Amino acid sequence: MAGIDITHPHSLPPAEARTAVEAAAQKLSERFDMKYGWDGDTLNFSRSGVNGAIALLPESLHVTAKLGFLLSAMQGPIEAEIRRVLAEKF
Repeated sequence: MAGIDITHPHSLPPAEARTAVEAAAQKLSERFDMKYGWDGDTLNFSRSGVNGAIALLPESLHVTAKLGFLLSAMQGPIEAEIRRVLAEKF
């Protein structure tokens, strides 16, 4: 199973960072048809073939995802889109 592991720095206050993560999740949800929800300071997301989380840390975000067999072939484009959205929101 292929995986994605991204650490992205940020300097936003916690409430603003949470709002930005929510906006990023919404954008990724629309693009990749994912479901998501908060568990404390971690936003979990999933869809068929993908399970992951975005941990909201004081000065960074930690994005992890496990890709199933079919989506593992698209790991590069998926990771690039996640990085693009994070750069746009943070």
